[in-house]
Amino acid sequence: MICSKNHRFLPIWEQLPFAQDDVQNDRHRCAGCAYLEGLKDALNGMRLADALNQDIPQSQAGTVRHKDAYSAYQMGYQYGITINT
Repeated sequence: MICSKNHRFLPIWEQLPFAQDDVQNDRHRCAGCAYLEGLKDALNGMRLADALNQDIPQSQAGTVRHKDAYSAYQMGYQYGITINT
């Protein structure tokens, strides 16, 4: 599945590191969708995942291109923890 949501173009993703390798098969995953997944996990009281859900759509567009989607997931998770307390 390919992400077509506008969050692919948000400037916030520019601060994420590039995914230089594809060891976890997440180099092309949408960082915006990964962020939302982390936020959702935190708000639902789930533990931080060790790897991305493989159902997260792919994206090669905008500011998410080749960004580390797992770092985006962690960022969303951390934000979710702060607003959930």
